[in-house]
Amino acid sequence: MQETVRIALYQPDIAGNTGTILRLAACLALGVDLIEPAGFDLSDRALRRAGMDYLERAALTRHLDWTAFEDRRVSEGRRLILFTTKGALPYTDFSFRPGDILLFGRESAGVPDPVHDAADHRLLIPMPGGGRSLNVAMSVAMATGEATRQLAAIGTSGLR
Repeated sequence: MQETVRIALYQPDIAGNTGTILRLAACLALGVDLIEPAGFDLSDRALRRAGMDYLERAALTRHLDWTAFEDRRVSEGRRLILFTTKGALPYTDFSFRPGDILLFGRESAGVPDPVHDAADHRLLIPMPGGGRSLNVAMSVAMATGEATRQLAAIGTSGLR
């Protein structure tokens, strides 16, 4: 059975954020795709500190680069849902499906145009308070919370 959703991180910059996201994914039984290169050594102390003892339980798949990730995603027939400040549709107005991959860009630069172009959908987290952007770990938590809420409402299992 296909899992509920996956989280994908495009060349993350900050070990602590990635550790926090891996911890969240382990707790929610979600897989994480890490598209390299990362801006830190994956054995980084901050990654271990943020992920605590959950890192061993996280279902992490590392991809050497964007092409390797994209080849696998396309072969599996999964939709790519990009969260971006350039999106027009609020994430709460979107209908998630089992198997979707929720993609989040680098903390410092987001994702390049070819990645934007490859996305099946581009979603926005509205910020009526006027902020420029949210912390990526916070964005991942909000997005996966909404996606898993929607899928649970239609009876989709979160099994891997």
